Amino acid sequence: AAVAQPHPAPYTWTYSAENIAGNTYELHFTVNVNSPWHTYSQFTPDGGPIPTSFSFTKNPLYTLDGKVKENGKLQNKHEAVFGVDVKYFNGKVDFVQLVKVKGNAKTNFSGAVEVMVCNDQQCLPPATEKFSIPLN
Repeated sequence: AAVAQPHPAPYTWTYSAENIAGNTYELHFTVNVNSPWHTYSQFTPDGGPIPTSFSFTKNPLYTLDGKVKENGKLQNKHEAVFGVDVKYFNGKVDFVQLVKVKGNAKTNFSGAVEVMVCNDQQCLPPATEKFSIPLN
């Protein structure tokens, strides 16, 4: 009898908050994807691979300012297996969300990110990771 050991994910996430002005924070959700794997943009079209997506826990102590921005080397490629043009990133991608904290509140910004990674031969099932970032 053989037992298969699950392989570690070919990527790692880090989370941080930077106070950029008064009660405004820049939240960084940074993923480092090991070569030859890549991950997908939030703006990948329907019918394609699972796009990277964020869900944020509602909290009356802060408000979101805009949408999550993507900072990385965006690639565009037609993938025949999906039949659509996909948007993806190799290596490091920094997803950034602005948040405004109400008053002098100290709280945590929490939620989850869903990501799917592929290489030239296979895709791993989408995975969801929870996070909590202190805002103080």
